[in-house]
Amino acid sequence: MRFSSTPRGARLARRLAGQRLDAWGIPYDCDAHHALTLIVAELAANAVQHGRVPGRDFHLALACDATTVRIEVTDTRTEGVPVAAMPTDLRDTGRGLLLVEHLADRWDWHPRPDGPGKTVWAEYVRPAGS
Repeated sequence: MRFSSTPRGARLARRLAGQRLDAWGIPYDCDAHHALTLIVAELAANAVQHGRVPGRDFHLALACDATTVRIEVTDTRTEGVPVAAMPTDLRDTGRGLLLVEHLADRWDWHPRPDGPGKTVWAEYVRPAGS
């Protein structure tokens, strides 16, 4: 899915991801759904805040199999490596990737293969029975 690199686009990405997760059998009211939509929200917000190039969109890809959900958010900015840095008490921001690191089983990033930018991905292993 492709979204405008705006706060509205990030909100829409989270909302549509939530609908897709529910359709895949990860219902709105379960812990897995809450964790996954928070991961999408943080990665989309980072794409808007740190990966925005005016006039270019960011992309969200979701994949699900029997055990794992994979989230990929691709932006078009090449500089700046995503790092889960420890925020200082003086800042109100900078905790997004710490949340992703805590909620996801794995996460990382790689350069975008088909143009400028990068893809940040996270994988969440579904609990048995979800």
